[in-house]
Amino acid sequence: MSTVMEAAGLVFQPYVLLVILGSAAFGMFVGAIPGLTATMATALLVPVTFFMEPVPAIATIVTATAMAIFAGDIPGTMLRMPGTPASAAYVQDGYALTRQGRPESALGASLVFSSMGGIFGTLVLISASPALAEIALKFSSFEYFWLVVLGLSCAVFISPGSPARGLISLMVGLFAATIGLENPAGAPRYTFGSVELMGGIQFIPAMIGLFAVSEVIRAFIKRGGEVRPPATSGRGIFREQAHNLVTYPVQALRGSALGTAIGALPGAGADIAAWISYAISKKFSKTPEKFGTGHVEGLVESGASNNGAMSGAWIPALVFGIPGDSITAIVIGVLYVKGINPGPMVFITQPQMIYAVFIVFLLANLMMLPLGWVAIKGARQVLSIPQKVLMPLILMFCMVGSFAINNSVFGIGIMLVFGIIGFLMEENDIPIAPAILGLVLGPMLEQNFVTSMIKSEGSFIAFFERPIAAGLGLFTIAVWSIPLVMWLLRRRPGAASRPQDS
Repeated sequence: MSTVMEAAGLVFQPYVLLVILGSAAFGMFVGAIPGLTATMATALLVPVTFFMEPVPAIATIVTATAMAIFAGDIPGTMLRMPGTPASAAYVQDGYALTRQGRPESALGASLVFSSMGGIFGTLVLISASPALAEIALKFSSFEYFWLVVLGLSCAVFISPGSPARGLISLMVGLFAATIGLENPAGAPRYTFGSVELMGGIQFIPAMIGLFAVSEVIRAFIKRGGEVRPPATSGRGIFREQAHNLVTYPVQALRGSALGTAIGALPGAGADIAAWISYAISKKFSKTPEKFGTGHVEGLVESGASNNGAMSGAWIPALVFGIPGDSITAIVIGVLYVKGINPGPMVFITQPQMIYAVFIVFLLANLMMLPLGWVAIKGARQVLSIPQKVLMPLILMFCMVGSFAINNSVFGIGIMLVFGIIGFLMEENDIPIAPAILGLVLGPMLEQNFVTSMIKSEGSFIAFFERPIAAGLGLFTIAVWSIPLVMWLLRRRPGAASRPQDS
C-alpha cells in the first residue's frame, strides 16, 4: 500500500497533471488529422521527454497515445477517412450513422467504449501482466501465422455483400503488400525499376486514397446528388451510451478482453484486434444484416478492443522489455534513457515507477471522456460546411497526411492511384475495407510463413505440432468450413420442404 501511495504522490503533482492535460490535447489533435497516426504523435513527443523526469515523460506518451487512437475515429466517422487501420474495420458503420444525421451516436460509442476498453486493459495490466506475458512469449512464427490468417479471414466474412467480393478486395490488398523488397529474399517485386516502389506501398497513403479520395471523386462526379444531412445532438452522448452499455454489455466486455489479449502479443497490435472483434460481434449478433448500415453494436465491441489492445501492448514491454507494438518500442527507448530497465527486476527495484505508470493509464482513459466530448462537439461543425468547400479541404488534408509519412511526393502519388482504385471498386460493389487489412497484414503473413517453413524444413505438419498453433489452426479451418457446411446443408434433399412438414 505504501508503494501505491508513493506512486500516487509522483503522479498527482500540478506539473505532472498539467503535462498529462497538454499531451492529451496534443494527441487528440494529431490523431484527428488523417495520416498522422498515434505512432507519429508518440515520436513527435520523444524529444520533449528528454527534458522531463521519468514519470511525466511516460505520462506524456501514454496520454497522447490513448487520445490519438480514439481521435482516429473522428475523421473516419465524419469524412470516411479512418485515422488508423483499426478504425477502417468499422468506418462503414460510423460513416453510415453520419449520413443518417447521427455522427454523435457513432463517435460517442467510440469514445465511451474506448475508455472502458483502456481501463479494462489497465486493470489486467495491473493484476495479470506476468501471467499474460508468459503466454505471449509462447507465440512463435507458427502461432502468429495462424493469427494473421484468422484476421484476414474475418475481413472476408464481415464484408457487406457476398464473401466472394470481400475476397476480391482482400486479394487486391495482399497483392499491393507484395510490392517492394518486403520479403525474406530481399528481391525486388513488381517495382518496374522504380526506386520508390522498392520501399513497398505505405498503408497510410493507400488507406487515405481508398477511403477519402474515392469519396472526393464520387462527390465531384455526382455533383448535385446526395446531400450531407445536418448533425443532430440526439439525446446526449453519454446518455445514449448508457443505453448502449445496458443493451450490449457482453459485446463491451468481450471486445475489451479480446483487445487486451491480442495486444499483449508482441507485434500483433490493435489492427488485428479491431477486425477480429468486429467479425465476432457480427457473427454472434442477433441482427448481423444491420452491420455496415449504421449499426452501433460493432462500434461498441471494436471501440473497446482498440484501446484494450493499447493497454495490452504494455504487458510484454514492462514485464520482459519486449515491445508489443511500434509505440511501446519507442517507450522502451525512453525508459532506458530515464534509467528504468524494463523487465522482471523493475517490479522489485522500482515498483513505485510501475504503479505510477498504472495510475497514469487510468487517468488518461478517464480524461479521454471530457476531452473527447469537446472534440466531438467541435467536429460536428464540419458537417455544416458546404460540400463544394469541404471536399477541397478534405483533399488538402489527404495530401498533407500522405506527404507527412515519408516527406515524399511519392506518397501523394500512391494516394491518388488508390483513390481511383477505391472508386472503381465501390462502383462495382466491392468493399474496400478488406483491401486495407490485406495491405497491413500481408508482410506479416509472408514473414511468419517463410520463417515457419525454414524452421520446419518445409514441413506443413509443423503448423499443427505446437498446442497453441494447433488450436488456432483448427479454429481458423473451422471458420473457413462454416460457409461450406451451411451451403451443403441447404442443398440436402428435403431441406427446403422440412419447415412445411413441421
